[in-house]
Amino acid sequence: MLNVRRLLLLTEAAERGSLTAAAEALGMTTSAASQQMSQLEREAGQPLIERLPRGIRTTPAGAALAERGQTIRRELRAAEADLDAFTDLDQGTLRLGSFPTASASLLPLALTRFSRRYPGVRTVVRAGVLDQLREMLHTGEVEKALLWDYEWNRVNDDALALTHLLDDPTVLVVPADSPLRTLPSLRLSDLADQEWITRADNHPVADVLRRSCHRAGFEPRIAYASHDYQEAQAMVAAGLGIALAPRLALTSRRSDVRLLPFGSDVPAPTRRILLARAAAREATPPAQAMAGVLRAVAQKFTGADLDRTQLGAVRRGGQGRLTRPDPGDT
Repeated sequence: MLNVRRLLLLTEAAERGSLTAAAEALGMTTSAASQQMSQLEREAGQPLIERLPRGIRTTPAGAALAERGQTIRRELRAAEADLDAFTDLDQGTLRLGSFPTASASLLPLALTRFSRRYPGVRTVVRAGVLDQLREMLHTGEVEKALLWDYEWNRVNDDALALTHLLDDPTVLVVPADSPLRTLPSLRLSDLADQEWITRADNHPVADVLRRSCHRAGFEPRIAYASHDYQEAQAMVAAGLGIALAPRLALTSRRSDVRLLPFGSDVPAPTRRILLARAAAREATPPAQAMAGVLRAVAQKFTGADLDRTQLGAVRRGGQGRLTRPDPGDT
């Protein structure tokens, strides 16, 4: 097979009529260019240039090869431009994984910012539960994924590189007219006589409720097991019971419920929100850019009250495709 570099040398020499000029254009010495041209002629099995007192001219075979070389050079330059476009974030596809509460809070604002800065990059988002997202990272189905964990189920996976974005505290959801709002300090032990709204199907929040109440010394009385946070809020608003929920899960808060924070001395767990990638794979430029956007967006949620005005801004949404393989949110 003919050497591409030597073929490009022949193309330059044919266009410039000079091997010396071709060598300068390609950053070679004239001696090296002469040696490379002789090697190309050996590969071709026939003369390709005629050396004249001043310059060169191609033989018919050399002219035919030089014409092919122009096409090859054009395609190589186009390939380099494609790579530059990906590096400069002018095109490409970013594949993200997310869990539903992140998709309803952090992610929309991040997607909006990212699409405005890099409109040429297509974003695809896959949603799933924790184990599904980790598998997507391992298989390469997504480049980065938003994950979560509590102190009892840490994501300890050497194959993943993790970035801690923020802490998501557990809050108490009560009716808007609840007398609990007047308590000077909210303690879980004061809620032992309450009825509770939990999540069905062994949802992580049901585990949070059990663990928190057990640490406070009582067994929660379950009045209703909901299948999503909107349903849980509706039951709270109706006075059926109160509920625990991670704060990010309540970005679409009903007007007839209130969110009460716990004191720092209360054993209400906080979950970590993490950004993960496969440790063995280098992040692409789009993935690196999105990581920076997500870190900035996470700062807006750190320590925020998440009142309705702020949440309305967050909910305005973003670009990208969202496919949800599992209806159970976390």
